Amino acid sequence: MNDTWLLERVRDLIPLVLSLTVHEWAHAYSAYKLGDDTAQRMGRLTLNPIAHIDPIGTLLLPMMGVPFGWARPVPVNPLRFSRKIDQRTGMMLTAAAGPLSNLVLAALSILVYGVLLRMSVQNDAVAELLMNAFGINVVLAVFNLLPIPPLDGSRIADWAVPQGLRPQWERVAQYGPLLLLALIFLPRIAGVSLFTWPLRLAWRGVAVPFLSAMAAAAGT
Repeated sequence: MNDTWLLERVRDLIPLVLSLTVHEWAHAYSAYKLGDDTAQRMGRLTLNPIAHIDPIGTLLLPMMGVPFGWARPVPVNPLRFSRKIDQRTGMMLTAAAGPLSNLVLAALSILVYGVLLRMSVQNDAVAELLMNAFGINVVLAVFNLLPIPPLDGSRIADWAVPQGLRPQWERVAQYGPLLLLALIFLPRIAGVSLFTWPLRLAWRGVAVPFLSAMAAAAGT
């Protein structure tokens, strides 16, 4: 272990902590807007990272180089939702807010980088931080949208599954934690990454064209 290794870990940890914080805040905020103040009463309706940090998932594993992390889940009580919305729809909207917030952060990272290019501002450290934030948020959004309990995507799937298929869905859902562990560890054992293609698609399809246009505009 050396200073360079530690610096790289901290550099990657900063955007991860911020991204997880916004993700959990989005859950809390959407639940609050739907009538559930549980997270607010527990001090979780905040952008203060300390309120959302999980010592293992947010700090220890990322500092050890494990390529994923998590924050403390925000408590949501669907019984407190407004009567204007049914509980399944409320849970779906609350769950979807997390990945959506990560997509917004990914877009903002590229937007800020593009503005810096347009202004001809060159700073390698800032550029690397923004690119890390972009990649982390794309991965967080894609990962959490997977329809595997307890990920956010499972709440969306639970809302979308037709009534006739609910028994089958519930049988599959009960194995969610095992499926999630397999999804995390088996690809690493096989030496492959599940997130290479969404990252490449987001980078080549969105980031590169936008940044190239901003760089070209700076040179005109």
